[in-house]
Amino acid sequence: MMTTFIFSVVLLAVLGILIGILLGVAGKFFAVETDERVTQVRECLPGNNCGGCGYPGCDGLAEAIVAGDAKVNGCPVGGAAVASRIGEILGVEAGETVRKVAYVKCAGTCEAASNKYNYFGEKDCRRAVMVPGRGDKACSYGCLGLGSCVEACQFGALSIRDGIAVVDKELCVACGKCVDTCPNNVISLIPYTSSYAVQCNSKDKGKEVMSVCQAGCIGCSLCVKQCEFDAVKVENNIAVIDAEKCQGCGKCAEKCPKKIIKAVG
Repeated sequence: MMTTFIFSVVLLAVLGILIGILLGVAGKFFAVETDERVTQVRECLPGNNCGGCGYPGCDGLAEAIVAGDAKVNGCPVGGAAVASRIGEILGVEAGETVRKVAYVKCAGTCEAASNKYNYFGEKDCRRAVMVPGRGDKACSYGCLGLGSCVEACQFGALSIRDGIAVVDKELCVACGKCVDTCPNNVISLIPYTSSYAVQCNSKDKGKEVMSVCQAGCIGCSLCVKQCEFDAVKVENNIAVIDAEKCQGCGKCAEKCPKKIIKAVG
């Protein structure tokens, strides 16, 4: 019995050693070589895995940058500093990085906007918009104010005040999660250096806008006539400001009868 036991132990030990050797050989034989630059680039990225770059997390972006499928300045969170370090690793120019921030195109506060009915459902904009009429606000283009964007933001840059979402410009990293979450497309990304922006999202004509919101754009074009730099246009019944052309003179905001062209600060 003792001989059999010893033989079994020795046999198992030998099999274990052989399996270990085979696994080691197989690991080297089937190993996939990884470009060490991917690891270096990944170490530069902030690690938020927010998806704002359009890739599945920082690992995905690092691989895409090294492969040439993504730009060196593709991380919205890291900004120019991260782009510069990655450029040094790859030996390329980082390119210009324009910092952006989220902007809420709605001034329809509880006082300014009227309601069609009282909503008592789940506090989620994406669910509320499924209700006939796209939520309780009479303006179907406005901010629903239920905070889905707040939940989506990893950086604490959004809050709900007086029925509409508000962005903290300094905390926002322009990851775009709030933009993707908003069912009414009320939030957009604009350059951090923008002087003025239109705080309305309605595509309705002036009379219809005034019937549902005191703070809506009526498409009167007075702002267009005031701009000396061709930076303001009215498209789909709403004023639009080209941030690259805008010189920040503020004449459009001064002339706006509804006061919905606001200084971005």
